[in-house]
Amino acid sequence: MKRPELISRFLIVTGILLAVGAPLFFWARTPLIHARMAEDGGWNPDVIQAEVGEPLHLKITSDDVVHGFAVGQMEMQSVDILPGKVTEVTLNFDKPGIYTFFCTRWCGLNHWRMRGTIEVSGSPLDPEPATVPLYVSLDLDLDAPHDASAVPNGKPSATSGQLLETNLPIDQSAEYYRSHSPYEVFEGLQNTSLTEAQRWDAVAYFWQSNTTPESLANGRQLYAENCAACHGENGAGDGVFADDLAAAGESSLQTMEGAMDMAMQTPVDFTNPQRMLGASPALLQGKILRGGMGTGMPMWGSIFTEDQIWDLIAYIYSFQFEYQH
Repeated sequence: MKRPELISRFLIVTGILLAVGAPLFFWARTPLIHARMAEDGGWNPDVIQAEVGEPLHLKITSDDVVHGFAVGQMEMQSVDILPGKVTEVTLNFDKPGIYTFFCTRWCGLNHWRMRGTIEVSGSPLDPEPATVPLYVSLDLDLDAPHDASAVPNGKPSATSGQLLETNLPIDQSAEYYRSHSPYEVFEGLQNTSLTEAQRWDAVAYFWQSNTTPESLANGRQLYAENCAACHGENGAGDGVFADDLAAAGESSLQTMEGAMDMAMQTPVDFTNPQRMLGASPALLQGKILRGGMGTGMPMWGSIFTEDQIWDLIAYIYSFQFEYQH
């Protein structure tokens, strides 16, 4: 068959496909996603379409600094996105929904704004029942004050508390632990023969008994990767971005130049016993899931799995208690 005839037939077939609305899959190309610092636009595009059971092939490059790429609530290792280089990622989804992809590298003050969505359509391959977060079922007011009325003189010891656990009137179930604050458990021990210091030690042991070394290690890693830049390596609210957040918040109160930063405030100090010992794990779950309304705390509900959130919470309490090693 001569070349002119081949071209003619190709054009005829192409015309038929276009006429009936058939997509030309053999022309499709994987889109190139550009990553820029949030101040310069973030991800572009920031909305991607996908299908359940169909591999999603992505090509990503950075236009400025090193970024990271990961998708929330998925078992995947984050991928570094280097300036001027193209990184290829393949994703598979087994249920429909809106997934959040985000930057995993601390690339600037507005790093947490670097988020996009993958809209996955289709039928779930393995349907799962919907679950209601504990803080919702407990009808907790996340914005109400929750300070403890009494705090220990030092850091309570789980090791000392273990020696006191026999016959203590504490419901040691995970449900009780998650729905009560350390201070509430401390108050529940007031009719015992224990001193105040011993009661706090018993609380420390109770908190440690509701986690594992593996969960604490996972929580430590999640904290280092996602929280330490603001809240500080040791939880004192003094991370590398803390001063910038405070300055941005103050600026926003004085001029309209800080409009993008109006929600920014100094990060919470997790070493503050009055604040933290009055907070139940369920309350912290809500704050992590929803984010801090009126603060610079982003919403993590679309990023972390439920298990990751409980692991992170368990680690945050280690700033208050001396655990066994």
